[in-house]
Amino acid sequence: MPTIDESRPFLPVNIAVLTVSDTRTEADDKSGATLAGLAAEAGHRVVARKIVRDDKAAIVAQLKSWIADREIDVVIATGGTGVTGRDVTPEAFHSVYEKEIAGFGELFRFLSYQKIGTSTIQSRATAGVAGGTYLFALPGSPGACRDGWDIIKDQLDNRLRPCNLVELMPRLQEHLR
Repeated sequence: MPTIDESRPFLPVNIAVLTVSDTRTEADDKSGATLAGLAAEAGHRVVARKIVRDDKAAIVAQLKSWIADREIDVVIATGGTGVTGRDVTPEAFHSVYEKEIAGFGELFRFLSYQKIGTSTIQSRATAGVAGGTYLFALPGSPGACRDGWDIIKDQLDNRLRPCNLVELMPRLQEHLR
């Protein structure tokens, strides 16, 4: 099983939190607040937080802005991952990915199945990499955000052994060299 190597110093990463919703405001964005709180509690820096409407072009524009920002290492989004007509977050994410991290969505649905049963098939949680930035899209409930963070937090801890996403960060754009 993976373990934390306490002999290594923890390296915080810079995280942007994106809430995708037509109805949420900063005052009632419980899922975005949950993600920001969990990231800060883990020792990371939440350097940006934004709410955008359920619109593919708006989501893509925000993702591209954060991908281009060298200060942002990770984007975690909540909302818009279902199957209704307004749910376009996965399509937006897939349009900017250089590489998909397929195992994230698979693991999220496996863990979610243990809590909500077959309803987990309605989630299209996804992850990938673009421009040296990790991108994660989670469903819009605080519970789903906590479940997703349980996966993400370990991979964003550079002390996790045998491997983690943080130690790969310097190599994410080596195809451009």
